[in-house]
Amino acid sequence: MSNPCLIRFDWAIKRLLRNKSNFVVLEGLLTVLLGEEMHIQHILESEGNQEAYDDKFNSVDMLVQNSKGELLLIEVQNNRELDYFHRMLYGTSKVITEYIHRGEAYGKVRKVYSINIVYFELGQGTDYVYHGKTDFRGIHTNDLLQLSVHQRERFIKQEAGEIFPEYYVLRVNDFDKHAIEPLDQWISFLKTGEIDENATAAGLPEARERLRMDALPDDERRAYIAHMDAVAYQRSVLETGHYEGYQEGKAEGRLEGKEEGRLEGRLEGRLEGKEEGKTEGKLEVASIMKAKGISIENIVEITGLTHKEIENL
Repeated sequence: MSNPCLIRFDWAIKRLLRNKSNFVVLEGLLTVLLGEEMHIQHILESEGNQEAYDDKFNSVDMLVQNSKGELLLIEVQNNRELDYFHRMLYGTSKVITEYIHRGEAYGKVRKVYSINIVYFELGQGTDYVYHGKTDFRGIHTNDLLQLSVHQRERFIKQEAGEIFPEYYVLRVNDFDKHAIEPLDQWISFLKTGEIDENATAAGLPEARERLRMDALPDDERRAYIAHMDAVAYQRSVLETGHYEGYQEGKAEGRLEGKEEGRLEGRLEGRLEGKEEGKTEGKLEVASIMKAKGISIENIVEITGLTHKEIENL
């Protein structure tokens, strides 16, 4: 049995999950996804954070700092973006530069995690959760580049690549499994907005209670309904635009094909006409040469016609 009365995660992360009392829900997702216990210290404000719904066309950003001082950029995106991977790179780069003060040592650069929950087909692959990180490998030995002893003590990391940003991409719509593992339970909730009563993944029991739509104040409920209407409308606009563009493309392709066919026909006609003209000209010349008593062998050599064509003149 599942609970169909929960609000969508993209709206919750914009409103309810910003409350400190609800951090436990988001901490659960981060703990399950990153494979280590996460505690949110506080929410940070970045130039990437936008409150108005239409600021970034239905994108939801949350930038949090965990108890280790690491930065986690969480984004939910409903609409297709061809350059979304570039946007992920830009987001982490901007966060890094925003949270280091001018003149500070490079060692103060924060570790950044970019968590991207997308409701469209991003890239091409067979999985629904992808993890990207930097590895420095030997070209000849394939060994991982480690930090020195002093660097390990100072930065509390083992490999050089651990200093660099890490990316997670959750392609929610590609999930079609029975949710048994904790991460799958979370992906199922992100996709359906429902939490099975037997789901025990960190954060989900709390989400089941704190994200109930009937628990929202009237003004929040109205705002949520308006949000869902906007999501449906924008999706409809995008799908309509995609369909119309596809149909227009097909129609243009047919017209272009017809025009190309006409053009090819005209060209072929001209070429055939030229070839026929050349042949007729050769036959006429051959006929005159034959009438003057020039040998067939010489006529063949000069005109390129066959013996039979010349004999039939």
